[in-house]
Amino acid sequence: MVTPSAAILRGTPVVPGVAYGPASLVRSEVSPAAIERYDGTAYADSDAALAAYDAAAEAVAEGFARKASSASGAAAQVLTASAGLARDKGLRGAVRKHLRADVDVLAAVNAAVEQFVSIFTGMGGLMAERVTDLQDIERRIVAQLVGEPEPGVGVPEAPCVLVAEDLAPADTAGLDPRLVLALVTERGGPTSHTAIIARQLGIPCVVGVVGAMSLAGGTPLLVDGVAGTIETEADPDEAADRVAADAAARSALASWSGPGATADGVPVKILANVADGESARSAATAPVQGVGLFRTELSFLNRQDEPSVDEQAEIYGEVLAAFDGDRYVVVRTLDAGSDKPVAFATHEGEENPALGVRGLRLSFGNPGLLDRQLEGIAAAAATTGTETWVMAPMVATVAEAKEFADKVHALGLKAGVMVEVPSAALLAHRMLEVVDFLSIGTNDLTQYTMAADRMATDLAHLTDPWQPAVLQLIAITAEAGRQAGKPVGVCGEAAADPLLACVLVGMGVTSLSMAAAAVRPVGAQLAAASMDECEDAAEAALSAADPTAARDAVRALLV
Repeated sequence: MVTPSAAILRGTPVVPGVAYGPASLVRSEVSPAAIERYDGTAYADSDAALAAYDAAAEAVAEGFARKASSASGAAAQVLTASAGLARDKGLRGAVRKHLRADVDVLAAVNAAVEQFVSIFTGMGGLMAERVTDLQDIERRIVAQLVGEPEPGVGVPEAPCVLVAEDLAPADTAGLDPRLVLALVTERGGPTSHTAIIARQLGIPCVVGVVGAMSLAGGTPLLVDGVAGTIETEADPDEAADRVAADAAARSALASWSGPGATADGVPVKILANVADGESARSAATAPVQGVGLFRTELSFLNRQDEPSVDEQAEIYGEVLAAFDGDRYVVVRTLDAGSDKPVAFATHEGEENPALGVRGLRLSFGNPGLLDRQLEGIAAAAATTGTETWVMAPMVATVAEAKEFADKVHALGLKAGVMVEVPSAALLAHRMLEVVDFLSIGTNDLTQYTMAADRMATDLAHLTDPWQPAVLQLIAITAEAGRQAGKPVGVCGEAAADPLLACVLVGMGVTSLSMAAAAVRPVGAQLAAASMDECEDAAEAALSAADPTAARDAVRALLV
């Protein structure tokens, strides 16, 4: 129990777990002395300065690519995207423009980055999420130029609680869970890159903690990744007991072997989120009943040209082949656009890509793009024999859902749509008249419902899937599925939260898809709760005034 006298900081919990250890503060900046020594005007001309920038940017991009090659899942995806951002032609063009105005190379890099930071921030939504990545790239390029090691999180000498303003993807992906006991950041929300990768690594994590960077290095911290609290004056013996109890509970969770069901035997499909053949083969070893989200666009982030139908079939076939037998795979068509630019598909120069031509909307002006992808998916399904469902992202109207479903049904596959836009949730009963299933993407649904940028620290409480308004839309969608007798799943980050998973099931959600690391904790939590208890938890969460009250109410019922 938290004593009333304890000094407590609060944030948004994103990865459950309890940890106790000394604070290690991360301030990832290039040495001011190295910058001062560096003469950014010493180049013969602007072309020579640009060549130095190109070499530095390519070194940074190659560093990201190397880390991506040894990572997997979300970490590999984010690092690959960062490599692409370091090589971005638009960023290079802005640097070149400033160099030609007789600005020294460091100032040119800074001006170019600030230009894009301003643009991304103004766009809001998913693009604003790239600001942290872009600023990290700037620091790394500057380090390359001045001859310093790239900044970032070093390898801790002893187990610690890592405290940072924010962590770049390259830093988070390289963390060692044996040495980093927990993560605490001042910025970020529950769907930030830090949160997503921390969840994959299983490191207890609390984000959006105001005042975290004012802590003194070495301060003993007790981090509770369920309650979202950081205690600075916890009794060491009590802290050790809480950590031991949490470790025992997590050890018990690790023994869960499926299949998914509540304590009284109501089945709930536990599925995996995957990106490619490698992640699919890894996920297939977990106690899952298939894939609830195959993110096809992540296979094409580095492609300049559209792969042929045969090439696509081969890529999709790797994923489908990993789940033969009685398991199935839900394939999401290209969710390109916004923070996932695909060169052969996405539009350039949109004022607000997060609310622009992304997902299914790309097919409005280029129907062949979707048709060829569906042909590739159907060919892979025929070759592997794996049961294949197909869903479209960013569907806003029933007419869009019907047109998509007609194309999928013509190929003999099950058709569904993502519920990410509030209009889709409000029209869920009508959507289910034309599709076979719905899948709720809670990351975007939360962002669009609450009109809050996922990376705005001051708004982290709004980008929380426990928000009553978000839960209400999920409940509407799940009830529509119950009345229609059709499946409704959740494939956003909310599905990986064990307590929230019980709430979702209590609302009527029939499947939960998540990173493989979350499968056993979620499955074990569901196995410990009856359907009546899940329904009570859902009612408590929906009745709560805010996310904190909702978590507290559900925890009181289920823990």
